[in-house]
Amino acid sequence: MDFTYINKIFDELNFTDEEITIVKSVFRKVKIKKGDILLKAGDLVNYQYYVVDGCMRTFHVDKEGKEYTIQFGISDWWISDYTAFFSGGKAVLNIEAIQDSTLYRISREDKEYMYSKMPKVDHFFRIKLEKAFTAFQKRILINLSKPAKERYINFIETYPKIEKSIKNYHIASYLGITTESLSRIRKELS
Repeated sequence: MDFTYINKIFDELNFTDEEITIVKSVFRKVKIKKGDILLKAGDLVNYQYYVVDGCMRTFHVDKEGKEYTIQFGISDWWISDYTAFFSGGKAVLNIEAIQDSTLYRISREDKEYMYSKMPKVDHFFRIKLEKAFTAFQKRILINLSKPAKERYINFIETYPKIEKSIKNYHIASYLGITTESLSRIRKELS
């Protein structure tokens, strides 16, 4: 792994040469093309992914085949089916590349190894997890309590760099609205 990516992943931490060797030993670079599926519902979830560039989408498909976008993963974001990753269970979510993307993956076992060798990494990931949980909870509250227009405004504030480069139905699915409603909202705002 290129040292610059270690700095990007762990932007707030300084490592010794020995620690850099440990980090390099547990992360693997993954290149994925637009449209490729990284994870399918039913798969075992062995990895968590750090997005270096591109855009990923986590989604669920119900029994009728309707897709529900749960998360977008853009540069400097982490993505996985976290319930399955942390529990060792099978995925209920799918992860798709909606742009060509570069990721770094780490297994749960390798994270535990890093934690045991470098307690500051344990603290780093705990803080990241707390922030992610806070963001998910905020998103749920916004989706339950805010009108569609406010949800869209929040979306473009959260993802300003990808809004124009992803499909309307992905955005609509993320917001819990139809593509027609999304078009109407955009027209009102322009």
